[in-house]
Amino acid sequence: MITRRNFAQALTGAAFAAPSLFPAPAHQPNIIMIYADDLGYGDLGCYGHPTIRTPNLDRMAAEGLKFTQFYSAAPVCTPSRAALMTGRLPVRSGMTRVLFPYSDGGMPDGEITVAETLRGAGYRTACVGKWHLGWQTKYLPTRHGFDSYFGIPYSNDMTPTAGPGAPGSAKSPPLPLYRNEEVLEREPDQSRLTERYTAEAVGFIRQQSRKPFFLYYPQTFPHVPLYAGAKFKGKSLRGLYGDVVEEIDWSVGEILRTVKAVGQDGNTLIVFSSDNGPWLIRKEFGGSAGLLREGKGTTWDGGMREPCIARWPGRIPAGRTTAAVASTMDMLPTFAAYAGAQVPKDREIDGQSLAPVLEGKSEGWERTLYYWSDTELRAVRKGPWKLHVRTNNQVDQPGGARDVNPPLLYHLENDPSEKYDLAAARPEIVKDLLAVLDQHKQTTRFGELQR
Repeated sequence: MITRRNFAQALTGAAFAAPSLFPAPAHQPNIIMIYADDLGYGDLGCYGHPTIRTPNLDRMAAEGLKFTQFYSAAPVCTPSRAALMTGRLPVRSGMTRVLFPYSDGGMPDGEITVAETLRGAGYRTACVGKWHLGWQTKYLPTRHGFDSYFGIPYSNDMTPTAGPGAPGSAKSPPLPLYRNEEVLEREPDQSRLTERYTAEAVGFIRQQSRKPFFLYYPQTFPHVPLYAGAKFKGKSLRGLYGDVVEEIDWSVGEILRTVKAVGQDGNTLIVFSSDNGPWLIRKEFGGSAGLLREGKGTTWDGGMREPCIARWPGRIPAGRTTAAVASTMDMLPTFAAYAGAQVPKDREIDGQSLAPVLEGKSEGWERTLYYWSDTELRAVRKGPWKLHVRTNNQVDQPGGARDVNPPLLYHLENDPSEKYDLAAARPEIVKDLLAVLDQHKQTTRFGELQR
């Protein structure tokens, strides 16, 4: 039986300081970013799922702010994580494709991550979970601003034990579990990963003393293959997928309780989101995009619009829902603003601080979002309007991309499911958005592509 007394030490073997209250930094909040893998827009109770129970995330939303138009920067793992870490479109860093265990590339040295930005402002930093920005030592989190790392370097299906059809499994070595830059285990018990990640995260929070901290917790799940811990397996009405999501919710609850236990509840910003939409081709093993169209791997909104919840008692007014358009690329400038850190000035930063939205001082502003798939620009959103110039519908068109002729136009605030093409009715909007796309393509500087 897991008890709170032995939780942080018994599961990981890490030696953490005993729980204690510690003084809050004068101006800098602690920051926790929890990032699920392949979670759909419709997979949480507070986003409308009828059978998956997520009481901790639901309570987090009730005590904070829930976004309804929050986007990842890419529809697959590696580029979406690169964008979160850098505040930049993946094409700028060259991190446009999913990296595999036999890939040579990774996060370039010249990129400046959230962790490096916050560590420069005096933060202690930790990464717990799935990294997926390069597996070689020179690309690991400890080389990109994190003081410590515990987790796996890429997706949990990139291993010989993942079974038939798993991407890259035939070429992959046994899945490694890292502590910092050393491999602790090969082929760890995946049914205990969420439990062990949680213990590590809780331990990191408890060991902090005088410095503010940044905890980046990129979950392994609900990416397939699915594994749930013994306490959760077989408990959800949604089946194994629901078991996995409900265990993630439990993990969030443990983090919330720990932050309160160490007296830091009013001085900690916690954000929860996901890297991309659900993996629909795995059928019952994938999640739900709710009312949105399609899922992972596509530039329909189901592939890139994600749940996002932000909580900071006393700073973020409770019980609010916002339709402000926002992105994971906004996290770096938002966190930097609260930390008093310097946002890099020598490069394009595609995000902007969400502090006014979080604090209820702004209802948001018109945003232009670009939907990239690898190095191909497929769609653009400006205000409520979204124009598709190419699609890659993985359900109806398993062969991949096709040209859209003429382009497709949707009003996302009226039609979030992207059902009703208005291109013929609004040619002036099509013309404007085509010009926006053309300008973006002409002015975007590509980084060296990482493969």
